Amino acid sequence: MRKEPPQKVAPTSRSAVVRVSRPALTSVALLTLALPIALAAQSIQTVAPQQCVWHAGDNPAWASPNLDEAAWQPYAEWNLSGNEPRMWVRCHADLSALRGVPNPGAQVAVDAAYELYVNGQRVGGAGNMENGFSTLQVFRWAVPDADLGMHTTLALRLAYRVDDPDKASVQFGNIPILKALNDSAVLAQLSSLTLLGICYLIVGFIGLSLLGFYLSDRSRTELLLLGIACTSLGILRLLSFSKTGWPITVSFAELIFLIANVALPIGEVLFFFRLSGKRVRQPIPVLLGIETLWSVVMAVCLYAPPRIALSSWAFLAGPVVFPMIIALSMVAFVGGAILAFLPIGKLPRRVRTPAMLCLTWVAADSVWFAFELTPGGTRSHIFLRWTNVLAEARGVTVLAVVIALMALLLREQRQIAEDRALLAGEMASAREIQRYFIPEKLPDTPGLAIQSVYLPSREVGGDFFQVLPDARDGSTLIVVGDVAGKGLKAGMLSTLIVAAIRTASQFTRDPGEILTLLNQRLQGRGLVTCMVLRIAGSGDVELANAGHLPPYIDGQELALDGALPLGALADIPFPTFHFQLSDGQSMLLLSDGVVEAQNASGQLFGFERTRQISTHSAEAIAQAAQAHGQEDDITVLTLTFAPVEVAHA
Repeated sequence: MRKEPPQKVAPTSRSAVVRVSRPALTSVALLTLALPIALAAQSIQTVAPQQCVWHAGDNPAWASPNLDEAAWQPYAEWNLSGNEPRMWVRCHADLSALRGVPNPGAQVAVDAAYELYVNGQRVGGAGNMENGFSTLQVFRWAVPDADLGMHTTLALRLAYRVDDPDKASVQFGNIPILKALNDSAVLAQLSSLTLLGICYLIVGFIGLSLLGFYLSDRSRTELLLLGIACTSLGILRLLSFSKTGWPITVSFAELIFLIANVALPIGEVLFFFRLSGKRVRQPIPVLLGIETLWSVVMAVCLYAPPRIALSSWAFLAGPVVFPMIIALSMVAFVGGAILAFLPIGKLPRRVRTPAMLCLTWVAADSVWFAFELTPGGTRSHIFLRWTNVLAEARGVTVLAVVIALMALLLREQRQIAEDRALLAGEMASAREIQRYFIPEKLPDTPGLAIQSVYLPSREVGGDFFQVLPDARDGSTLIVVGDVAGKGLKAGMLSTLIVAAIRTASQFTRDPGEILTLLNQRLQGRGLVTCMVLRIAGSGDVELANAGHLPPYIDGQELALDGALPLGALADIPFPTFHFQLSDGQSMLLLSDGVVEAQNASGQLFGFERTRQISTHSAEAIAQAAQAHGQEDDITVLTLTFAPVEVAHA
């Protein structure tokens, strides 16, 4: 998964390098094209490397067929020790055998921007010679028949993005036959990699599927991480195996390659730790940071000036730094798996099977890189001889692991979905029960016009209120409260409190005594703010408070002494306050969900805004707080005192 050099799988594949290759295409043609291509190859001529010399630098005169090449070096001695942004390759060939071939031309495959000259005349070019960007595509250029002689001089002016003389080819012949030979070679090479390509194509699709599943359930971070890893892995392998003439720029392909090389190890290692439930430990973040920095610098170099890019790429992708990055990447990959999953016996049972699969994945990659990085004869004999076998074994293993991991994760996802559906049903039932205890329609309250709004922040809320008129003396008992916390637990506790209030009100109408009884019931069950008012038909009000927000009367907050919430301490007194409501006076009772409403910038609705709208209707106050940004349950009761019986909204 680490920073692997692209697989060398096709004569037409391009990297940031140039060579003039030996003829080898006819041996890889497909069976159905073998005879026509074998016959056509007789009219194709490939320029051999020993016919070529090279020189760093740039001079238009170097295209001349009469140039003195005494200072030039043999093509076999190609090196990039300098930092010249341009270089030339010159070859001399006898192409007289191609005289009279219809539609003659040259086919050039090179991973750099270039210009092609034949006998001093420019016949074609591809890419951007200023920045070296080229395309992953083979071009063919028409060559005048007169230039196909015994002493033909071929000159390639190359941009700076060249670092390997074994990745280019120049052939002369009939243009349609050249194209057919190239296409057959591509098809033959792809057919030899069919199994490997299918494996990583499926891995990439699995990665995209996992990302889709994550979008439907953003709590499953492991789906996101494995999806990133698999998608990146598919991109890396397909880019490595399929450089077969795509009309995209080399810089774009390399940029995607570098981005995927950053995302892959991060996704893999973080997936390991997420799966095991452990925290990421050092030195894993440092190693991943070094990998990321390397890829970022490489990506920046894609768009750097030629001289800077040439020297930077030569250093970063050279024989010293590049193997170090591969080694660090493998240490992060293997070390992350070890720290996340070992010892297996201490992992939860549900994690052990996925952990074993991940360790199998790690083992397959470790075997591959162990052979690839082994120097000397062992590597030559095993890795080079058995590359395709090792690659296919690795690909099949990774695909099997990824499919198994996906199956396990989706099975767990289905179980989670079923559990959530069951919980949703329970929440719906709890809400129905709560609706029974929290009145949607208020009872008749002679002398009081009361409005109420209840907006829970979740399916089940922790706020509660009760309006209990007493026909015997015409008074009304009003209770407003808020359970600390949210969700089902708070909702169930609020339901218990409402039941306790109704029971207590049958024995006493004294607000202080009711709070005392509730406090006894709530010891050890949580904290609850609560305020109880008893409003007589004459407008006389008795109020006892246990840490709840004071009421507002005609836009002014009622001054009350502080008090502890219910459930905080046993045997604490709840004193009763007395005041008188006059004809037409209004009162606002509310929960802290109003004042604690918070907008996107973190600003609270606050007490001042609440005071300014405290004489508005209950609906207007609740909507204002909700529009500001509801964070908690919102409960609003407004009442207006009148010495006559009125209808209630």
